[in-house]
Amino acid sequence: MQRDLKPEDLSNIVLISNPSIFPDKSKALFTVTRISLERDRYESSIWLLDLTTMEYTSIENGVYDKCPTPAPNGKKYAFISRRTLKEESRGAEIWVSRVGSPPRLVTIFDLGINSFTWSPDSRYLAVIANDGKIEEDVKVIDRIDIWFNAEGYTYSIQKGLYIVDVESGNREKISRDDMRINIAAWSPDERYIAYTASIDPAAPYIHQLYLYDLERGEHIKIADGVTINGIAWSPTSKRIAVIGHKRERGFATHNRLIIYSVSGEELLDTRGRLDRNFLNTINSDVRGPTCSPNITWGFDNKIYFMVSDAGEVYVERYDPTEDIFETYMRIREGVIDEFSLVDSEIALATAMNPIEPKELYVMRRGSIERVTSFNSFFVKTHNLARPTHYRIRASDGAYIDCWILMPSRKDGAKIPAILYIHGGPKTMYGWSFIYEFQYLVSRGFTLIYSNPRGSDGYPEEFADIRKHYGERDYMDLMEVIDETLKIYSNIDPEGLGVTGGSYGGYMTNWIITQTDRFKAAVTQRSISDWISMFGTTDIGHYFVPDQIGCIPWENPDRCLEKSPLRYANRVKTPTLIIHSLEDYRCWVDQAIAFFRALKLNGVKTKLVLFPKENHELSRSGKPRHRVENIKHISGWFEEHLKR
Repeated sequence: MQRDLKPEDLSNIVLISNPSIFPDKSKALFTVTRISLERDRYESSIWLLDLTTMEYTSIENGVYDKCPTPAPNGKKYAFISRRTLKEESRGAEIWVSRVGSPPRLVTIFDLGINSFTWSPDSRYLAVIANDGKIEEDVKVIDRIDIWFNAEGYTYSIQKGLYIVDVESGNREKISRDDMRINIAAWSPDERYIAYTASIDPAAPYIHQLYLYDLERGEHIKIADGVTINGIAWSPTSKRIAVIGHKRERGFATHNRLIIYSVSGEELLDTRGRLDRNFLNTINSDVRGPTCSPNITWGFDNKIYFMVSDAGEVYVERYDPTEDIFETYMRIREGVIDEFSLVDSEIALATAMNPIEPKELYVMRRGSIERVTSFNSFFVKTHNLARPTHYRIRASDGAYIDCWILMPSRKDGAKIPAILYIHGGPKTMYGWSFIYEFQYLVSRGFTLIYSNPRGSDGYPEEFADIRKHYGERDYMDLMEVIDETLKIYSNIDPEGLGVTGGSYGGYMTNWIITQTDRFKAAVTQRSISDWISMFGTTDIGHYFVPDQIGCIPWENPDRCLEKSPLRYANRVKTPTLIIHSLEDYRCWVDQAIAFFRALKLNGVKTKLVLFPKENHELSRSGKPRHRVENIKHISGWFEEHLKR
């Protein structure tokens, strides 16, 4: 027996994340997160999987337990929690346990923990944690990095690198105070900790790769000027692989594999070898907490990493001996979201598809099977729409991947449709599960979503729309609608809506200043004015020059030319504006300015502001707020699209 979704059914989805295999490959840990509407929080626990029997059971239930990581000796594991902390505290704890034994608190970091990694002898942890002092009242600021989305005010905080003694809980900071540490990894021979650091607060995307020599207490810089999103040591400790890029196309540049020697020599740069992004950038709103690495150098001397490709995400591997790339783990019309392995013999991953939220999967000898069934009951008891994939040929000859979700309707009536635009712009839609999409379909709407120019998953040139926002990307989206209406005659051309968040919110704003074909719009966490985006947001002072090509005091006309606010007097479309009050990625002034402009021009509009939420409202906001958010979205479209 199946029924249509209700907004509150979000809480029936179980979030599976952070697979982590023990070194002997006999067992693994993973995180299970439940969404509690009653307590308005996410409750995560740690589970143990026996890789022989495939049986699994809960072993840690501290409400906020996450990031389980086995020690290299296989005798214990560490995890992050908040068991002794107050609800409003920013702090985090590290706990250590043996399977079957009670956990032991090792240390507390008052301002939070970002990640940790074990030393090869299993005696120490390298921990990246926040340090500094929070000014609760008056803010006295002398740094450009005033705040950061989901972190709050950061001008008085740095991310430091610490060595923590697991037995005593004592710790020592080894990074300089002027460094913001991003990633760290201990060398297998125990001599070095490799880490990436940002030095310039005005350009935090520029990283230096350092080695900390534990014998000499020295920091050795081996690479500079690279944007790095993952690092892994070779089994011999002689080489370091990074997932990163050198910004040849600014922020549109694909991440690729680069290998350095410990002396700092660049041994390999795979730019151009596989013209895809070596990073998982697919959109989904059913992800749990994770610290899973995005690159692993296995004991088989092969390097494993993620690839985003035309709506799929899979695990690729590179053999540095043979200089060969090959796909290692892939689920067709699905998404591998995280993975863990020691070598090629066995791999554990979380994976999803459009009608099944994430579950745990195992691969042996090339054969992939699902292990867990946490969401099977949800899938069996709800009407979920399976997407149809199609491609349209744009007017310049490029092909655009599209998906459509249609409600089951047998009365022959025309169906209203919503064009949903992803953020980024360098992310992608595809074969992932998105609860919000399924809910809107259950309300009787067709969902159309696509990967226009600017999206990830294609050649780098496809993703590069720098200085051309609202041009080819806009044309692609309009042509997607044109061609979809030709293919699906049951869609009501007079019942079209448009929505999106972040860049998708920007494009929603842009679209309604350029055309009146949409009868309703919902713009979420959007951008309406590039000048204020430059000056008020966490990334604006470097994102705007790169993507739009404007600096307010140098070429303000360029900023205005690409700002929907400039054309607000053209808008006729009824527009709902949704924003979070602590969204520092696209600050709330973007929403307020656009709302007032539309009001002053006589457009039917409404502004919905969510307190104590940030840019991630629709993906990881408070559960009750997420439910209210999708109610507002569906309610607006029901009011204006249904006839």
